Amino acid sequence: MAVITKYVVVRNGIELDQVFLVKKEADAYDKMLDAAENLATFIKDAKLDIDIDENKIDEISIFLAKKGPEVIGLLWGVKPILVPQKSDDAKMPGDAADKKVKKNDEEIKPKRKGKAKGKGSK
Repeated sequence: MAVITKYVVVRNGIELDQVFLVKKEADAYDKMLDAAENLATFIKDAKLDIDIDENKIDEISIFLAKKGPEVIGLLWGVKPILVPQKSDDAKMPGDAADKKVKKNDEEIKPKRKGKAKGKGSK
């Protein structure tokens, strides 16, 4: 008699039809489904001006998650487009904190963080 261990992915209390003989494959499938779920949420929350059925969004998300390495390769090197934000507190290069300050015609350098070396230091 042989004993065979089978792994089944359970999501939201429901056993999925897919059965795996290797735990590593079942874990990979579960992670892919997590990624697909995150992608679907991302797309649904994007408030795009297009009308797509939720089932289609789920299908597209699963497709993209299954092709994760290829999608990452396609997006490699893409920099996010940042919207500039105005802030009065924004530090500009050359601020007074970066410059040397003169006090009584004597140049004072900004204090440095770290241990001070002097008498008694090793």
